[in-house]
Formats: sequence, structure tokens, C-alpha cells
Amino acid sequence: MDNENQLVNKLKNIQYALNESAIVAITDKTGVLTFVNDRFCETSKYSREELIGSYQNIVNSGYHSREFFKEMWRTIGNGKIWQGEIKNRAKDGTFYWVDTTIVPFLNEKGKPYEYIAIRYEITQRKEYEEKLKRVAYYDPLTGLPNRNMLDGWLAMKAECANNATISVLMIDVDRFKAINDTFSFDTGNLILKNVAKRLENIIGTEDLLIREGADKFIIFLFNVSSKKEILETISLIKQQLSVPFQMKQERVTISVSIGISIEKLELHHSCRVDMLQNNVQKADTAMYHAKEQFGNSHCFNTDDQNVEQKRYTELELGLRKALQEEQFHVVYQPIIDIKTNKINGVEALLRWTHPELGIVSPAEFIPILEEIGSIIPVGNWVLQTVIKQMKQWHEDGIFINRASINVSPIQFRTDCFVENLREMLEKEDLDPKYIDLEITEGTILDIQGSQPILERLRNLGVYVSIDDFGTGYSSLSYLKQLPISTIKIDQSFISNLDEQDEMIVNTIINLGENLFFNIVAEGVETKEQLDYLQQQDCYEGQGYYWSKPVEPEKIIEFYGENNE
Repeated sequence: MDNENQLVNKLKNIQYALNESAIVAITDKTGVLTFVNDRFCETSKYSREELIGSYQNIVNSGYHSREFFKEMWRTIGNGKIWQGEIKNRAKDGTFYWVDTTIVPFLNEKGKPYEYIAIRYEITQRKEYEEKLKRVAYYDPLTGLPNRNMLDGWLAMKAECANNATISVLMIDVDRFKAINDTFSFDTGNLILKNVAKRLENIIGTEDLLIREGADKFIIFLFNVSSKKEILETISLIKQQLSVPFQMKQERVTISVSIGISIEKLELHHSCRVDMLQNNVQKADTAMYHAKEQFGNSHCFNTDDQNVEQKRYTELELGLRKALQEEQFHVVYQPIIDIKTNKINGVEALLRWTHPELGIVSPAEFIPILEEIGSIIPVGNWVLQTVIKQMKQWHEDGIFINRASINVSPIQFRTDCFVENLREMLEKEDLDPKYIDLEITEGTILDIQGSQPILERLRNLGVYVSIDDFGTGYSSLSYLKQLPISTIKIDQSFISNLDEQDEMIVNTIINLGENLFFNIVAEGVETKEQLDYLQQQDCYEGQGYYWSKPVEPEKIIEFYGENNE
């Protein structure tokens, strides 16, 4: 009777202290339920009769590990309060979360003889947290983890090994843009989802697969370091992905390029994430080398690639501030009338002097400018600089007929390109006929897209030349359709002038004569080359035979020596 009164008083105190939403249960020291309140019954969907006398694990969901419950019993068994979040299962099979506090009641010897568990349902909050987690840590298209998952994955691996080898496989779908353009973005997305599923079936339980973005995936192989094992995995990847994807009425076949980097990481070290990200960058560099082999290939990271990547990073960082810090300048190479040896024009060439690395080749930094999106502001700066220089020369009595300016395909296709050029010319009051824009064959391969721009340029009054003619997608069709004034013969055909090169050069010169194009031979370096071009009636040339690219002041000297 005394025990009964103690229990009743205890319950009264608990109910008084708690609000109506509290889920209350009392168990004996073995875990058998001796009391549950109405809220417990409502939440668990069990009747009081079903619960009393049953073990408290009647609502066990199986979500938590044995170690989780061992730690809980270890705590309350030592007479301490335990707090935590538990996922339970109701009688009808639904799951619910409870924020739980378990209080042990001790006998005179300090040993627990029963436990009171006070719970509050937090299912909605946990579901909301889960949604946030999925947004933060998972790719919405494929359901794969994203980069944000890496830190937690590494921390988990650190618990089971102080040191481990992690091999990174950077996987990129070859020519994926062509798939989107040929079929549709929806088809492309379906293919990516199926690629993710096939890759998931390949990796082991210790490994991690993430979607890096766009058409890139990364596999992290835990403690797989031998090339033999990695090559077996790569072979399996290619085998699985080579099976065509059935997309409605179409069968789409893909290939992938894979870059591999292997590194032993000190997982307990605080900088392990930085080390892994460096490993990912190495794999990415190797993947681009694989792509250079025309896809469907793989490449291991090498020290040479690491040196190359380091330089690329240095150049990228430098280019982001080069324009603002006035590190660029423009030099000019004379374009010569082959018959009279007079200067007809100049080609403007961009140069960059890095404050630490010194002079960097345009062949190296121009592609980086295009990749990081800085080619448009830099290209505009070049246009402004050359237009100002031409105006200044004319004011000084140096009447050069034209300045040729190389234009990036990216800049050429911007909506405001022609209008920006018009404003620059009007600002300096320079006649547009003195400007000649040089574009590559690849830039105008899409005739429907390029023709309106070229027409607007012709209406503006500027000229357009095809640079490096013969090295790209040569086609007579665009020559007769587009308003082009000049063809520049690529220097690769001039440098050797063997029998085949002479045939190509002759053909281009005859083509220009018949279609009324001006022809400029680039890369003229010897008297023999000049004599040959004169025999073929080539109109203009440029190259080291006359002058290397020089500063504006040298052009004035050259003009004075040859044109007066």
C-alpha cells in the first residue's frame, strides 16, 4: 500500500510539472512498463492493456543501433539522467520521433529500481530537418550525396582508421552538351539519373559516390590503392555505362572520361578535408587529360599534371586582377604590301606580364580568360585601346589603313558586341573602316547564328577577316554567304612550304582572287618565302621577316622608314 501511495504521489507530481503533450511511461529496472499515460497510448496506437506488462522495446523501430541502447542503459543504470532523440514505431507501423528524458529512481543503496521516461513528440521537426538535410547534402536530380557530404564521410572514416588511402575517380560524360542539343534537357537529365543508378550498383559499402555537378560524378574508394583494383573498377564502370540508354523512341549511347588520383590521408588530421579536396583537384586535372584523348579514356594523375595544375591556378588567380592592375598591354605587328613593301595595316596582339611569372604566352592565358569568363571585359579593353591608338596615329600623321583585332568567339556572340563597338568608335570619332575584326573559322561555323552579327558589322562599316584559314572547318559555302573581306593564310602552311603546303597556299590565293577577297600570308620569316608569295601574287604578308610585334612607338619608326 505504501508503494502504491508513493507511485500515485509521484505521478501527481509528474503530471503537475508537465503539460498535456508529455508522453509519460514508468518501467521497472528490467524495462517492463508499469505505467503509461493517455498521451503514450494515443501516440503509440497501443491500448494501455497492451502496454502494461510489456517491455518498453514494444515501440522499438529498429532505427537505432544496439550500441545506442547499450549506452542509454549504461547511463541510467549508473543512476544518471539520459537525454536524447529516439525514433519509435507505432502499432500501425508508422514512425514517430520523441525527445526523451529518462530519470532513474534510486533505492537507499543508490541503485535504480525504476525509471520514468518523459517524451515529447518531435516528428514534424525531424521531418523538416530531414528535408533541410536533403537540400543541403543531396543532389535533387539524382538523389546522390553532394560535396557537402564529404566532411561527415571523412569524419566517419576517421573513427575506424588513423590513416587510409582514398582513391578519387573523377567521371565526366563525354560530349554531354551534344546529347542535350540533339535530344533535350529532359532526356539529358534522365540519362544522368540512370548513370547515377548504374554507378551506385558498382561502388562498395565503404565507398562514396557523389554528383559533382552538371555531367560530373566522383567516386571515393576507401582503402583501394592498387592500380589493378582501380583498373578493375574503371573497366566495370565503362562496361556498365556502355549499355545504351533507352529514352522513349531513342537509344542513346554514352562514354566517359575518368581521372584518377590516389593519396594516403591522415584522416585524424584537422586538415583532412583540404587534403581530400586537393586530391579531387588532381583527379579533375587527370580527367581533362583523358578527355584530350578523345574521350572514353582514363588517366592517372602524375607529377607533371600537378605542376601544370599549379601553374594554371597561379595564372587563373593572376588573370582575375590583371586588368584592374593594368598588367595587360597591346603590341602591333605590321601587315605589309608584298609588292611595295609599305605598311598597309597592323595586327593588334594582347600581351600579359605577370608580376611574378613574367611574360605569359597568349596561347596559355587566352583559353583561361575564356574559361573564367573574363574574356569579354579584357576583349573590350583591347578594342578601346586599339581604337584610341589608331585615332592617335592619324592625328600624328601616321595613316595606317587598318588595325586587325582578334575577337574571341565568346565576345563575338554577346548580344551587345556590335553596339559596344559602335559606341567606342563614336567616342573616339574614328571611321569604322579602319577596324578589321579577325575571327576564326569555328566562330562562324553556325552560319544562321553568325550571319546576322556579320551583317550588322558590315552595316556599321568595319571589316571582318578569317584568321588561321585552312586549319579549322574550311567550307566554301560560308565564304560566299558571309560578308568577309580578308582571308589570312595560317603560318603553318608558310613555315615549311613543301609540295602539299604550296598546293594549299596556291588554292587559297586563287580562291581569294576569284571571290575578290584580300589574302594575307602569316608567319613570313625568310626571303625564300617572300619570293614564293610574290610569284603567286599574294597581296599582303606579315611576320618576322619584316618585324616582330612591337610597341606603338616602333610602328611610327617603321612607318617612317617604309611609307615616306
